[in-house]
Amino acid sequence: MAYQPYQAYKDNSVNTATPGELTLMLYNGCLSFIKQAKKAIETENFEKKNEFIQKSQNIIRELMVTLDQDAPIAKQMLPLYDFAHHALTQGNIQNDTEQLTAAEDIMRQFRDTWKDVVKQERIRQHGQGVRS
Repeated sequence: MAYQPYQAYKDNSVNTATPGELTLMLYNGCLSFIKQAKKAIETENFEKKNEFIQKSQNIIRELMVTLDQDAPIAKQMLPLYDFAHHALTQGNIQNDTEQLTAAEDIMRQFRDTWKDVVKQERIRQHGQGVRS
C-alpha cells in the first residue's frame, strides 16, 4: 500500500486530540456531511444524499449518547439535537434542502460555541489560540 500522508495526518490528529477537540471534529464532520447532502440533492444524486445524511445522523446520535445527562445544559441540548436529527430525516425523505439547512444551522451554532470553549480551554491551559 502506498504511503498516504494526508491519511496519516488525519489519523495522528484524531489520536492526539483532546476530548474537546474530538467533539469539535464531530461537529465539523456533521456540518461537512450536511453540506455534501445538500449538493447531492441539487445534483439529484439521491444515493449519496442518503449516505451523507446518515453519516450526519450518526454523528448527532453519538453526540446525544455521550451528552452528560447530569449537566444542567444537557436538558436544553438534547431537544435541539433531536430536532436536528428529525430535520435530517425529513430532509432525506422529502429531498428538502430547507430541512437540511435547519439542522445545519443548529449544528453550526453548537460547533461555534464549542469552538469558543476549546479556544478558552487552550488559552487557560497553554496560552494558545485554537486553529480552525
